[in-house]
Amino acid sequence: MGKRKSRAKPPPKKRMDKLDTVFSCPFCNHGTSVECRIDMKNLIGEASCRICQENFSTTVTALTEPIDIYSEWIDECERVNNVDDDGVPVEDDID
Repeated sequence: MGKRKSRAKPPPKKRMDKLDTVFSCPFCNHGTSVECRIDMKNLIGEASCRICQENFSTTVTALTEPIDIYSEWIDECERVNNVDDDGVPVEDDID
């Protein structure tokens, strides 16, 4: 009589790397000065710079991470920079 074959142990699960919660400021370019906070009770996310006191607020969902708030801030800065004085978006001249 032979032994029963034992099942192989499943491989250990890989851990996900944690995402950053501090970033560089788009205004003063100081590294690790922007901190993102999420208030799930009021559904508000806020990114603020400790050096130049600039801040940005947005609405959040249950899936929102600090990197999402920072990315929205960067996108909003780029959108504002691409609007000229009359409020008309500036078109890129690509020849």
